[in-house]
Amino acid sequence: MVRATPLPACRAAAEKRRARVTIRTHHTAAPAAGCQTVTRTACPVVPRPRTAPGPAGAARARTAPCVAPVPRLTTTVPREYVHRASHAEVFLTGSRRLADHQFALTAEWPHRHPFFTTPDGRHHHPLQAAETIRQTGLLLAHTQYGIPLDHHFLLTQLHLAVHPRQMATAPGPTELAVTATTTDTTHRGKRLTHFAMDIVIHRNGHPCATGGGHFATIPRAVYRRLRGTTAPPPRTRTSPGRTLSPAATLKNSAADVVLAETGRPRDYLLDPDPAHPTLFEHTSDHYPGMVLLEAAFQAAVHTRPGRPVPTGLRAHFHHYAEYTAPVRIGADTGGGDGITHITAHQEGRTPFTATLTHT
Repeated sequence: MVRATPLPACRAAAEKRRARVTIRTHHTAAPAAGCQTVTRTACPVVPRPRTAPGPAGAARARTAPCVAPVPRLTTTVPREYVHRASHAEVFLTGSRRLADHQFALTAEWPHRHPFFTTPDGRHHHPLQAAETIRQTGLLLAHTQYGIPLDHHFLLTQLHLAVHPRQMATAPGPTELAVTATTTDTTHRGKRLTHFAMDIVIHRNGHPCATGGGHFATIPRAVYRRLRGTTAPPPRTRTSPGRTLSPAATLKNSAADVVLAETGRPRDYLLDPDPAHPTLFEHTSDHYPGMVLLEAAFQAAVHTRPGRPVPTGLRAHFHHYAEYTAPVRIGADTGGGDGITHITAHQEGRTPFTATLTHT
């Protein structure tokens, strides 16, 4: 048995005075019934319940200090779950499962995102909803279906419709509630390989956007075999002197424009700024899908001058758009009033098609 060494008289007196110091909390109301007022020493030591005097095995005090509940704080989901390099580009803030294939999520759009905002600063761009759809699919795949973080994803289809009145910016961040439902799930063994998803984005109880997409998951080794040797992204624009103007594409700055003139009407060259902080936020061995979607929006706006940003989108990704050859973007307005068909061409292939609707 180790015997406690008595403290010197002067030190014992100091400890006694120290124990009488009370740290007062910020609560001014009287403690609730059944709670004890907690006094703590000036040093950061949590008081232990005292053992009642008596023989060994006597009952110990069962009362516990009243601790105020910690408020739920808002933060983004881990950026790795949505394949983003920066927390500033993560829009989702939480998720939970409602049923086998139904989920509730929360999201937050910045007051004025430097890219996903209209030039007047008054509205969120529809592609911010598209990015929210993409992030939702990836987050659910990783957290709810067990897809490893090193897997690659193919977004083969995406559809979107926004409600312009609900896309207006607010003085602060826009808080959103998202409902997602997964369908058409396909497995290889126990691993999920494909799923479709439909989502509704609500703002203050009103639908803000609806949409969805089709996602395929690819293991890292399979992706490497599939892609083989790929070229790095270009370091600069290929045709900087022919870039469309920001005003003609309803963009905030010249850096946001991804199309260049070709000399032919309704025909454009894909030529984004490789240093763009949002479109090329993380490395990729091909043109990201968001670059192609942005190209579709800019081509539709440029083809129909004076019309607002499209509010509807239905896109299909057929092949990778490679860095090694020019990508031409063609716009066709023959589908009726307010409808623009977009087709991407690269070396005899069609990497991407889309239909955009103006309302």
